[in-house]
Amino acid sequence: MEKLDSSINSYNHSITMVERKTFVTSGVKKIENFDDSQFLIDTVMGFLLVKGENLELIKLDTLQGTISIKGLINSLNYLDDSNKKEKDNSIFNRLFK
Repeated sequence: MEKLDSSINSYNHSITMVERKTFVTSGVKKIENFDDSQFLIDTVMGFLLVKGENLELIKLDTLQGTISIKGLINSLNYLDDSNKKEKDNSIFNRLFK
């Protein structure tokens, strides 16, 4: 029964933001890439793009699937399949395949 409960918890996804300075999310599978202006995070609900200024990774808990970021958060955007296909079909991606 405990395995069932843990698998249900792995599908939970939540976002908490405090004053656009601290961002915490759960349901993280992995971080695709990041720098001081954006994070691309693979979550259980799809890819999440976090854009901002002076972004820093504060905490990554791979067991619980949570991540904490600090900096000035300007936008949060979920990328759907059509956005990902457009990104994959860009001229640079086609040239370097």
